[in-house]
Amino acid sequence: MGGPATELQRLLDEQRAYYRARAGEYEDWWYRRGRYARGSEADERWFAEVAALERVVGALAPLGSVLELACGTGLWTRQLARHAHRVLALDASAEVLALARAKLSGEQVELVQADVFAWQPSERFDLVFFSFWLSHVPSELMGAFLAKVRGALAPGGRVFVIDSARSSLASARDHSLAPPGEERQRRRLDDGSEYTIVKHWFEPEGLQTLLAENGWSAEVRSTGEFFLYAEASPRGSKPGHSSTGILG
Repeated sequence: MGGPATELQRLLDEQRAYYRARAGEYEDWWYRRGRYARGSEADERWFAEVAALERVVGALAPLGSVLELACGTGLWTRQLARHAHRVLALDASAEVLALARAKLSGEQVELVQADVFAWQPSERFDLVFFSFWLSHVPSELMGAFLAKVRGALAPGGRVFVIDSARSSLASARDHSLAPPGEERQRRRLDDGSEYTIVKHWFEPEGLQTLLAENGWSAEVRSTGEFFLYAEASPRGSKPGHSSTGILG
């Protein structure tokens, strides 16, 4: 009893605690504020790639019913809601959900507090969307997580993934990249507190291989320096509408 499972649970508990504590400063990363500002040239490149991602996500429309996993503060939820008839958005943190709810007044979005690893889908969706989440899934749980995603898809449904490319400029100035192959990383908050979390820094080929090994047809693309994205479908299924042409 105990052993690796207990160690993994402690890691997941610490990761959840980190994102709860980070809720109020989470968007500093996205908007390059404070410790996340990396100089005008780097920040300009970042925002250009954010804009490119937003165009790609906008081109996914129409979306039908959407499941968003680990929605965080709702940075993408509002955009998804513009093109979907329903969005079910999950996150384990009540603190980030409160911030998301403030963005989404009047939107047709259901926000649910749930641990993604424990939650089980009771319905199927046309699109399952997750951004900057796959990189926080431990290797031991990756297969089960991706199987769960498959189980949440309606026939002809698709998955859209956004995540971090490996870049020394992608995080805060006082964070360092873990060595390739190391999936644990120390993270610091503004108050100086530190946490250990799971963080994979993906290369396009590595993410492509990960998805393929777990039964997904996908083509991983890069915005250039900071982000990777992919539209995916279970291998052997008949893909639905693909506005991006990734599955075309």
